[in-house]
Amino acid sequence: MNYDTRHNPRQAVTADDGRTLPITTFEPASETRGVVLVVPAMATPSSYYAPLATHLAARGWRTVTFDYRGMGSRAEMKAEPADVDRWFADVRTILDAVADDADGLPVTWIGHSLGGQMVPFVDHTRLASVITVSAGDGYWRRNQPGVRWIAPFLWRVVAPLAIRVAGYYPGDRLNMVGDLPAGAMRQWGRWCLHPEYLQADHPEAPELFAEVKAPMMSLSFTDDELMSADSIRHLHDWYSNAALVRQRFSPDQLDGRRLGHHGFFRSANADLWEELLEPWLAS
Repeated sequence: MNYDTRHNPRQAVTADDGRTLPITTFEPASETRGVVLVVPAMATPSSYYAPLATHLAARGWRTVTFDYRGMGSRAEMKAEPADVDRWFADVRTILDAVADDADGLPVTWIGHSLGGQMVPFVDHTRLASVITVSAGDGYWRRNQPGVRWIAPFLWRVVAPLAIRVAGYYPGDRLNMVGDLPAGAMRQWGRWCLHPEYLQADHPEAPELFAEVKAPMMSLSFTDDELMSADSIRHLHDWYSNAALVRQRFSPDQLDGRRLGHHGFFRSANADLWEELLEPWLAS
């Protein structure tokens, strides 16, 4: 696949607190049809989305990926005070920079999991289209049965003790979620224990979600090991004024492929990107 990262509009963005936020731009080698911002899931590095970004750039979409601040080495995580709200503010700045550099081209937001929850907290009027992938509300009672009864133990016992010992949340070593800065893990846990999720800290959330009016497509999979149909429905019901299309697929509908929570972004599923994503990308 042919793409070129040498001609990025930017390689970094400056956050509102002066922090430098690196970004990676996958630039089409020929005419650009539109711009895509890929907003990652919790504890998922931007490199995970590089195959998709490469693919989209080869097909004419300038595609931007990034990591949430603090998502680097263990030393970086230990030193990082950011919580999820800080990430929301950073992504608002990143979207503004990406839209400023779009030269009038339409911008599409692809939000994976957590990335699908952030739209109300950025300037979504700059978005021509929104795609959420495996995005639900996170409240533990709406998790899939396999993780539902483990979740309270994680949030109330494992995570606090692990953070106290390690100075960050060592999820990779625990095989539970993934490595995260302490502040982000604590806030996320508070949300996951609250029946209305992020309304634990954002009681204004219903009004913010209702302000989103961009065309939106929700993509989810029945074999997602984390997000149940109920959690996905509950989150997207908050987008009450968006032009929303919901698509949900079983392995039987995808030639037997099991995608789970992360599998859609693997390069083996490039045919699904063309079939399920591209019709929703603004151009």
